[in-house]
Amino acid sequence: MLNIFATAGRNRMINAIERAAAAARPNHVRLDDVDTAILRELVRDARIPNNALAEKVGIAPSTALARMRALRESGVIKGFHADIDLELLGLEISAMVSILIHSHARSRMTEIAEHLSGLDSVQRVFLMSGDRDLLVHVSCESPTRLRDFVSAHLNDPAIANTQTNLIFSELSQGG
Repeated sequence: MLNIFATAGRNRMINAIERAAAAARPNHVRLDDVDTAILRELVRDARIPNNALAEKVGIAPSTALARMRALRESGVIKGFHADIDLELLGLEISAMVSILIHSHARSRMTEIAEHLSGLDSVQRVFLMSGDRDLLVHVSCESPTRLRDFVSAHLNDPAIANTQTNLIFSELSQGG
């Protein structure tokens, strides 16, 4: 069942790539059909060998390599990542912690986000709009460790409020 959701997530990413390629906006990277095809294949399988990618897209391997390099240098491709099963590594509790920063401490928001992103238990940090300023994805060994993380790292005087929501399962992966 989860594979269905992962496929749906990849399809949403592919659709977003194709919409972005079709929209000609100033100050954005313009993608042609070859770039779009390369990105589509990478979303499906980021580990695809260059010669297989070139064959699927219908270009020479040297062209595929040059296009990939250009997509990385332009920032369109930010990186390649492994999808790790954290539970198998003993990190059985995952949570999203939303954080509200005091209005007088807004100038420290990026500093706080960068500090949190460097902590071992933190998977990702997002700067948000809306009623919360930061969203932090945390993974820990146990509920006790999660409580200890919140107590130890989210007691900054700049933080007005936190809300911790446990993650029961992830329905879309990689997109």
